[in-house]
Amino acid sequence: MQSVRDIAKSIVAREGGFVNDPDDPGGATNFGVTIHTMRRLGLDLDRDGDVDVRDVRQLSRSDAVEIFIQHYFEGPMISGLPEALHASVFDMYVNAGANAVKILQQLLREMGFDVAVDGALGPQSFAAAHAAYAKAPQQMVDAYGIARRNYYFRLADRRAASRKYARTRAGGKGGWITRAEEFIAPKYHLSQTEFSKRVASWG
Repeated sequence: MQSVRDIAKSIVAREGGFVNDPDDPGGATNFGVTIHTMRRLGLDLDRDGDVDVRDVRQLSRSDAVEIFIQHYFEGPMISGLPEALHASVFDMYVNAGANAVKILQQLLREMGFDVAVDGALGPQSFAAAHAAYAKAPQQMVDAYGIARRNYYFRLADRRAASRKYARTRAGGKGGWITRAEEFIAPKYHLSQTEFSKRVASWG
């Protein structure tokens, strides 16, 4: 298994550098760290008394790795989950915050476990996740990845401005979908025909 630091470095590589997309609710982002996160953490890198886009631009790759480990892995206690789930849940937490945990908790409920869907990991969620994983290890990892993919599709269904993250201009799979499928066994990847059918209603 990858170390947590290696997973964080992979996330930073996946996120890329500075972006300030007006359609992204996260606002200005660098290496996956949003301006909102930097303001919450008080990261005034240029020491001018506020946290603005200039601070986001100054964020380094190593800074992002440390932020992710501390606030998106250790903070939400992802280490308490089965190790095989660490990479996918950690990656999703960077991308979607506590919704990453809610997706897992909802999946566990659908599998028959009595867990609260509250976005916070604790003894109840840990026990259920370990029990589910023990019964079907690879299936559990794939099921979470598929649930992630469905989450992205639902976001794009509801918000037209977000569809460019799920579907390319050429009609192929967008970054959200390919990102989710990195954590799903190839046999569960959508074919282009299946993908096109899923997004046909977007026009």
